[in-house]
Amino acid sequence: MAVPLIQQLRVGGYILKQKIKGNHKYPLVLMLEPLFRCNLACPGCGKIDYEDDILNRRLSVEECLSAAEECGAPVVSIPGGEPLLHNEMAAIVESLVKAKKFVYLCTNGLLLEKRINQFKPSPYLTFSVHLDGLEKQHDIAVDQEGVFERAVAAIKVATEKGFRVNVNCTLFDQMTVDEISEYFDFVCDDLGVEGVTISPGYAYERAPDQEHFLNRSKTKKLFRKLFKIGKTRKWRFSQSTLFLDFLAGNQSYRCMPWGNPTRNVFGWQRPCYLLGEGYAPSFDKLMTSTDWEDYGVGNYEKCADCMVHCGYEPTAVVDTVAHPLKALKVALFGIDTEKPMAGEISIANQRPAEYIFDQVVEKSKAEFRTDQQRDAA
Repeated sequence: MAVPLIQQLRVGGYILKQKIKGNHKYPLVLMLEPLFRCNLACPGCGKIDYEDDILNRRLSVEECLSAAEECGAPVVSIPGGEPLLHNEMAAIVESLVKAKKFVYLCTNGLLLEKRINQFKPSPYLTFSVHLDGLEKQHDIAVDQEGVFERAVAAIKVATEKGFRVNVNCTLFDQMTVDEISEYFDFVCDDLGVEGVTISPGYAYERAPDQEHFLNRSKTKKLFRKLFKIGKTRKWRFSQSTLFLDFLAGNQSYRCMPWGNPTRNVFGWQRPCYLLGEGYAPSFDKLMTSTDWEDYGVGNYEKCADCMVHCGYEPTAVVDTVAHPLKALKVALFGIDTEKPMAGEISIANQRPAEYIFDQVVEKSKAEFRTDQQRDAA
């Protein structure tokens, strides 16, 4: 696992404190989305399809720091949109690092070389560069030629300047096992990144491309093939070994959406980073007023094929702390790619999907306009 020991110890200690306090639902990673505006329009993305009045909104430095303090998670991931389009991003990151938060700034890399001197290398800061395969596959995934080349150049510059750098990769069904293996070899051996954050793509209901998302069966088979090849490679992943074991079908986990709460320009998003089915005005309201049992595999149709890290990495990390010997065995001997897969959760009684996102957005827009009018009065 390509996560520094200090970070593992801090997160492990945080989990133990929560257990001692008797807390059963607590955040591990704050997903902080300070804007939705992006300089790409990836067909598999369901995060940026908004009108300009929403795309032009930004969370302020104060709002970002308040969210981190309110949430209390030891790790802050900053996705988007493209975070480097935010004029105050350097100040946001500097303040979070000063507060000893482990910050993962997720970027497509197009602005990284231009902005990099605004940041300082720190063990608390990682640039997580979006790279969905080698040049052909990545440029198709982002629907623009030349992006791979610019992202790779930015990774090299950031590494040379002493920054922690990993890549985040979303897998769809267009890439073969051999192509993915070649990609892992490239980023781990040639680029020398700290690690790879990997996840199967989630079928956002607003994503333009709905044809290439992986279901759970395809995901498990794909990762078993990958990890079988990986036994003879030196691939590094920025995730827990038990989450990777889960992707290979060896763990039957239920997601913990409260483990990665999302704060964006609308508020605190229910129930998770992937589904926008309402917003709470505060972190406390999110935790206490969300009907968590209504979501997850077996409970809700939209969750049926999800195996994404924002829901299942918290489960795997908590399991690692609770059962360290199990995690150590997987770390030492590798992921078993031959034994029967763990049982799947039944979806027989799941409630049907509710397509309410547009209603939620319209409600949030109306509330925003009301706030603007009140502030102007």
